[in-house]
Amino acid sequence: MKVSLMGLGDQIRDPVTGSREDAVQRHRAMVEAAVVADETGYHGVHIGEHHGQAYIYSAPPVILAAIGERTRQIRLSTAVTLAANLDPVRCAEDYATVDVLSGGRCELVAGRGNFFVTTYRLFGQRIEDSHELFRNSVELLLKLWTQRRVDYDGPFRSPIEHFELQPPPVGSMRMWIGGGASESTAELAARLGLDLMLPSAFGNPAQFKPIVELYRQRFAGYGHSREPVVGACWHVNVAENSQAARVTWEPRYHAYFDLMNQMILKATPDPPPFVHRPFDFAQLTSKGPAIVGSPAEVVDRLGMAAAELTSDLNLVSIDMGGQPAKEFLEMTELIGTQVIPQLS
Repeated sequence: MKVSLMGLGDQIRDPVTGSREDAVQRHRAMVEAAVVADETGYHGVHIGEHHGQAYIYSAPPVILAAIGERTRQIRLSTAVTLAANLDPVRCAEDYATVDVLSGGRCELVAGRGNFFVTTYRLFGQRIEDSHELFRNSVELLLKLWTQRRVDYDGPFRSPIEHFELQPPPVGSMRMWIGGGASESTAELAARLGLDLMLPSAFGNPAQFKPIVELYRQRFAGYGHSREPVVGACWHVNVAENSQAARVTWEPRYHAYFDLMNQMILKATPDPPPFVHRPFDFAQLTSKGPAIVGSPAEVVDRLGMAAAELTSDLNLVSIDMGGQPAKEFLEMTELIGTQVIPQLS
């Protein structure tokens, strides 16, 4: 099982220390944590993308390029790239450039971002078009990264004639489809032979099992020459002993939980059901997407969660709820030295 570091850049006052890190501190901490991850055996680092939200990472390729210059092995990826909102040509150029600079370490998790209707308005788009926007963008990205010259004459953008991407990626640019809330997402990933990254941090892992089963079934039905790959993401907090982890994390996780729900309620007129549920630390850390405790407890729980969803790659988000940069780096190292070796 592979483990990667995930960061969305939530900016919030720490309920434990009372401090609030600024944008400079949050961005620098992510780069420094990725360096620690590279040194301690993580598979990759995944950077989220949001616009005009309390999640302040808006330019993943820039952050990944900075990380790429400080690291040597770790994969450089996203969580997710808002493929439906971005121009595919510009997106293809940005991430191919990261790939070139990093010696072929870049990949992409493409998502529809339908939780945030306000993002569609910001870019002059309609949420009603999100499925078609997403499908067109993903298919065009694949062409841009795999074909020498590309022609396109379809909806939502001007035609492309004999376009040659510069720079081209170093090799085959890996792409994941990020989603699991709709069958159409699983179908798209299966049809195109792409890997599936589940948004499992948004609920009970069991609710995503039918999508995984559908994806694997459809993938096999399309007759691809390789096996499908599933990824999942989790909220994780670890300390040398269980009590220390829980005491520090509960107020921070509560603050993060409230912030996330407030953002989604403001960003969409039709929010998912989980935003109306009260914060229940015991339930979230036993049957939900949150994993907390000593290294041994995290190994056990993360292993069980991955087995339930048959996830080959598991992203761990740990810098939430105002966690200071020093603690972020220490926890990144603790997971790398005492958790990941037990999961290999």
